[in-house]
Amino acid sequence: MGKEPSSNSGLKIAYKIFSWVTLAILVVTILLILHKSPAPVVTVDPAAAQKAEQKFEAAAQAKAQGQPAQVQLDPTELNSYLAQNLELPGSSPANGAPPEASEPPSVAPTAASSVPAANPNAPNEAQPSLEEVQSSVRDVKVDMEGDLIKTYIVFNLHGEDLSLELDGHLGAENGYMKFQPVAGKIGSFPLPQAALDAAVRQMMNSPENHEKLRLPDDVSDIQVQDGQVVVSYK
Repeated sequence: MGKEPSSNSGLKIAYKIFSWVTLAILVVTILLILHKSPAPVVTVDPAAAQKAEQKFEAAAQAKAQGQPAQVQLDPTELNSYLAQNLELPGSSPANGAPPEASEPPSVAPTAASSVPAANPNAPNEAQPSLEEVQSSVRDVKVDMEGDLIKTYIVFNLHGEDLSLELDGHLGAENGYMKFQPVAGKIGSFPLPQAALDAAVRQMMNSPENHEKLRLPDDVSDIQVQDGQVVVSYK
């Protein structure tokens, strides 16, 4: 009986240590999430956006003549095209003029739709639509390395701008865009692979978004090769 107070005291000390450690981990996690990671250095050039437009026009002409067509965009061309066609708060078109009403390239919904706004552990929770996610996106930058597409997104959550980085493989499957994440982080906080997979899968497979990720009927594949996004047509 004489040892019981000492035992209780040890449990109290252990509980206090555990509580402080848990609180410290929570504080560090919040600080890492709120600390935006630096954006990748990408070049935006009106001439590159125009060159991308010309590549799509040339592909359309080749298809009309029954010839195989393919469009290859390097990071400068892709980011310039995105800046010209995506209407995002705080961003300006590559040519300095209001963006024309044209359809953004097929990789654009991937970047926007990858924001993990949904809880991956709540499968019955309503998933946000691409329109809702895109309305919270403030900036999108895309880089490519080998066969990886590396997206950097700044989005607003409850009045706070946060950064999201996603690296993954881009592709097509059964006529739909496919994105397989391999790494990601919110702010400076790395995201577990399981959470990444679940969030992207639920976002892309949700009824609100699935049909929006259908590729045009004349597109057979989209992927990243040797640091360029490659769109192949039938």
